[in-house]
Amino acid sequence: MAKLSSRLARWRKPATWRLEPAPSTFAPSSAWSNKDMDPVPPHLQTWTTASYIAYWISDATNPSNWELASSMIAIGLSWRQALPAIAVGHTIIAVIMVLNGTIGARLHVPFPVLNRSSFGFWLSYFSIISRVVLSMFWFGIQTFTGSECVYQMLKAIWPSIARLPNHLPASANITTVGMLCYFLYWLIQFPFLLISPQRIRWLFVAKAVIVPPTWLAILIWALVKVPLHTGILATHANVSGSTLSWAWLSALNSALGNWATLAVNIPDFTRYAKNERAQYIQLIIIPVLFTLCSFIGIVVTSAGISLYGKVLWDPLRLIDQWDNRAAAFFAAFAFVLATLGTNISANSLSAGNDMAALFPRYINIRRGQILCALLGGWALCPWEILATASGFLSFMSGYTVFLGPIAGIMVTDYWLVHRTKVDVPSMYRPHGRYRYKGGVNWRAAAALLVSVPPNLPGLINNINPKIKVGNAAFLFDIAYLLGFTLASSVYFILSKLFPASETYLDHTILEDENSTGPEGSYIESGGEKQDEKIDAYAVDA
Repeated sequence: MAKLSSRLARWRKPATWRLEPAPSTFAPSSAWSNKDMDPVPPHLQTWTTASYIAYWISDATNPSNWELASSMIAIGLSWRQALPAIAVGHTIIAVIMVLNGTIGARLHVPFPVLNRSSFGFWLSYFSIISRVVLSMFWFGIQTFTGSECVYQMLKAIWPSIARLPNHLPASANITTVGMLCYFLYWLIQFPFLLISPQRIRWLFVAKAVIVPPTWLAILIWALVKVPLHTGILATHANVSGSTLSWAWLSALNSALGNWATLAVNIPDFTRYAKNERAQYIQLIIIPVLFTLCSFIGIVVTSAGISLYGKVLWDPLRLIDQWDNRAAAFFAAFAFVLATLGTNISANSLSAGNDMAALFPRYINIRRGQILCALLGGWALCPWEILATASGFLSFMSGYTVFLGPIAGIMVTDYWLVHRTKVDVPSMYRPHGRYRYKGGVNWRAAAALLVSVPPNLPGLINNINPKIKVGNAAFLFDIAYLLGFTLASSVYFILSKLFPASETYLDHTILEDENSTGPEGSYIESGGEKQDEKIDAYAVDA
């Protein structure tokens, strides 16, 4: 008992949880980096082209992508118009993904650190905190989706589970069975959060092997039950003229927004690439896979209308109609695996990286993922959000008004403004080359101020349709492209008119050229050397 009390007392001390920085870190102290935030060493650069193929097969075969075309059909488009919108949107996002991904693959640093070079050391925290909040909310929502998959598996094994009494009040917005399934899925998911990013790629490989055949089996079933000429081919668009044009642009924006978040923080994954060529496959695999998966969703849903007289865009609602319990079990199991892989890749790992950047002295990626699972999975009560907060969900979906500009600034800064010549060690130093003015690159701030407001009226109308904003609502239909283009243009022009001369280099700096020891005795700021004691003083203060 005394030993347990001693251990608990030790765990309550902050020093117990403090992470030791790597001897080779570029950061002046543990307050600014840890091993997970430092550049990935060569022996951990293990992701190959096959890893990125498996990664995107894993993300494409997710229930949300099955439902992607539903919003497009709902606004009046036919499948002939929806699929090109999906293909074009994912082609554009794939180009942005590779442009940002190449930076991570070359420099082997995560998004939170890389973002400092374009936004400034302190302004970068706006992007980081935004990512943390988004990741935790979507982690909870995806976990709830996974719990619905678990319910279908249990129902296939034990049909009477559907008749179990509910002991929770209606105000809880979840039933007893629903809470049981939610807990089970959360519990199944939790051990995978403890796997390192280098090894988690094997989960994506497993998912890439198991899930796609399930999708193809469901597609074949749908085509056998309802042939194409009586199903999907018989549908037509319900809109025309300018309404059709804006509806198509809105569909394109939905396709872009589907992975707008990952287009910003893709360096979190490409930093583990064996070489930058390994992730080029994304240019092909993203548009092909997502278009194909959306097509399967459209065909199967169209067949479901003929078979059940309902529009069942959610594949889990479709599975719920099946009498074949074995088929229902294996299909639901495939979607459990599909949701699991996506939740880790798009949400928990991203949150882990961002939290590690916010509190590097105490949080690494693994601890960040655990916090995401606790806060996003339970503290935020996702079943409450899904039941009562439709306006909040609209805001979360509309957050692309910020993500487009962030991606545009990062791409423009690296490729056009600095022409790929950056200083990696300075990205880890609050008083280094990328401090700009007071830790803020005002050019990036100005680009955000110009590119975000045009889309805000449409976002407000999307959250609450009762608020009329006139024709300004149409801008929200092109929110991602408008924000990306405006931010890129403004940032490039300001950077050329008012260059931050201290950040321009003749060559890329990957090692500490001014160091006299493992951690460096000097740091660079404005081309001049400053004693590292400045950083030590800043930390102590």
